[in-house]
Amino acid sequence: MARTRLTPERESELYAAVLDLLREVGYDALTMDAVATRTHSSKATLYRQWGSKPALVVTALRHNKPGTLGDVDTGSLRGDFHAVLSRSDDCQMEKDAALMRGLSHAVHNNPDLLQALRELLVEPEMTGLDTLLRRAVDRGEVSPDNPALRYVPHMLIGAFATRQLVEDRPVDQAFLLDYVDSVILPALGV
Repeated sequence: MARTRLTPERESELYAAVLDLLREVGYDALTMDAVATRTHSSKATLYRQWGSKPALVVTALRHNKPGTLGDVDTGSLRGDFHAVLSRSDDCQMEKDAALMRGLSHAVHNNPDLLQALRELLVEPEMTGLDTLLRRAVDRGEVSPDNPALRYVPHMLIGAFATRQLVEDRPVDQAFLLDYVDSVILPALGV
């Protein structure tokens, strides 16, 4: 990303507009022209700042995250998961789940989006989750050879992404907290 001359407030406004457009029209129909119009900026500025639509969309998603997983350290794995999940309210979780469902479809036809998602969102989250889990192993909460350790991301993403499909209900904090306590922690031997 190029050096920005935008104020943090203006950047936040721009990212919010990108996410609103993404929710309204989906990734494939989202255009840099629409973003420029919505944000009262030029398309040239958008390309100069972010280089591409995938980079802008994923950076907006990343900006929307309340911090990294690795920053959380409550002293217990259960406490860490609960602290992470308490960062977003139910309304934000539902919005995020809808965005991720739409993007999961779009990545199949947009390799640039998939690459940007992996580089800017997935890899940093995986690094943070690895840190969180490594601390639990170091504290002796989880055995270092527990085979479920490598599947924690899959379990979390699965719970987040499939509740709507399985139960026709939006994902919410209560569901995810119960899922962590009932599925993930027991799988890890906690």
